[in-house]
Amino acid sequence: MQQGNCDISPMKEQLKQLLSHITTEIQRSLDNLENENECLLSQFSEIREAFKKVESIAASFYLQCYLSSFTTNYLDLSISIQHLSERRHGALIVIQRNDPLDAFMHSGITLEATLTYSLLESIFYPGSPLHDGALLIQSDRIVSAANVLPVSNVTVEKKLGTRHRAAIGLTERTDALVLVVSEETGNASFAYKGVLHPINSIEPMIESAAR
Repeated sequence: MQQGNCDISPMKEQLKQLLSHITTEIQRSLDNLENENECLLSQFSEIREAFKKVESIAASFYLQCYLSSFTTNYLDLSISIQHLSERRHGALIVIQRNDPLDAFMHSGITLEATLTYSLLESIFYPGSPLHDGALLIQSDRIVSAANVLPVSNVTVEKKLGTRHRAAIGLTERTDALVLVVSEETGNASFAYKGVLHPINSIEPMIESAAR
């Protein structure tokens, strides 16, 4: 995957600290394994949460790198995703990279507007005429909204909704990057090459992009 010019040193330092903590907790669990008076469930829970945080930090920083190659407004994207996630407003945002997408996106309403986080959030506000469907972004422009995407033909988790299946479906066929916010959980994620990556917190990306 092509990456933009971004400094991932802060991410590396955070990951080192978290992975070191995970290693310590795993070793402690191994040491306590033979102790019948020691319950390991709380340790397992802590290790699981630490792994989730590691994935979240890595996804946030790498997403910034991937976006910065194709739009200079990735900070607006990051802010809007954070706000939409907090409010549990469902969203599906396609960032076009190198591959043409005309053959895979249908029925969209042309906008041709400058990309801003306030416009993004208003488009996906519940009840908005344009909130249902995918938004298409090319460079720093919102090209169209309410687009219909192909749904993945590959068997995916049953708990995934239509937005997530559509994000996977488009990225199976093109090199586009697709951002998704679940209206049921508020969880944010991005899809690339048919794989969905959770972003449990996008705040590190916002802080890094703002510097």
